[in-house]
Amino acid sequence: MPYNPNNIFAKILRGDTPNKTIFENEYALAFHDINPQAAVHALVIPKGAYIDMVDFGDRASAVEITEFYKAVSHVATLLNVQINGCRIIANTGEHGGQEVPHFHVHILGGEPLGKMLNKI
Repeated sequence: MPYNPNNIFAKILRGDTPNKTIFENEYALAFHDINPQAAVHALVIPKGAYIDMVDFGDRASAVEITEFYKAVSHVATLLNVQINGCRIIANTGEHGGQEVPHFHVHILGGEPLGKMLNKI
C-alpha cells in the first residue's frame, strides 16, 4: 500500500489541520490525541511519509529513527508519565488496530492502565 498524503497526520504536518502541539523538532511532532483513551494520551509522529512501524524501520535513515525515539522519550518526560510508568504503543496494520496510515506511537499514562489486551 503506498503512502496516502491526504491522511489526517499528513494534513497536520502540512498545517492544514490544527493540533495541540506538545513538542516539535526537525524529525517529529507530538500532540495531544483528540480522543484520549487515558488521563494522558499523546501521539508522536515522524515528519517523514512512513505508513507504519515496519515501513519506518525499513526506509527511515538511522538519524530519523534515533531522533524520533529520542522525541518519544522527551515527550514522555515532558508529560511526567515516566515517573509512575506509561504505555507506548505503535499499532501496525489492520489486525494491529492502526487507524491512520502514518506511523505513530501513542503515549498513554497518568493513571493505572490495566491489562494491555483483554485476551491475555
